[in-house]
Amino acid sequence: MEAALSVISGKWKLKILNQLLTGPKRYTEIKRNLAGVTEKMLTQQLRELEEDRIIKRKVYPVVPPKVEYSFTDLGKELTDLFYALETWGSHFLTQTNPAGEIIGADITCYTANVTQSA
Repeated sequence: MEAALSVISGKWKLKILNQLLTGPKRYTEIKRNLAGVTEKMLTQQLRELEEDRIIKRKVYPVVPPKVEYSFTDLGKELTDLFYALETWGSHFLTQTNPAGEIIGADITCYTANVTQSA
């Protein structure tokens, strides 16, 4: 478990990976959807995920340069983990909510995307 947590730990990595669940994204798309992340931090986190072979970076030979990030096959194996974490998180929020209301996943959540596409 320690190895897995070391790869995905950090303030931005899970948020970056969540962006890629719906398919390849360009750097600017990821940055736009992560309020508060600096360019330096985003670049650093993307490089670390790439070094760990969780994501891949594809550079297109065009002007202006076009770069896309997507999951590697190894990274795709994390999607079940994301689903399990979101399911547990929703259960946790429901159980700890004083009114006992069911908390719905927002549109950025993997579980919401799976439900909508089913």
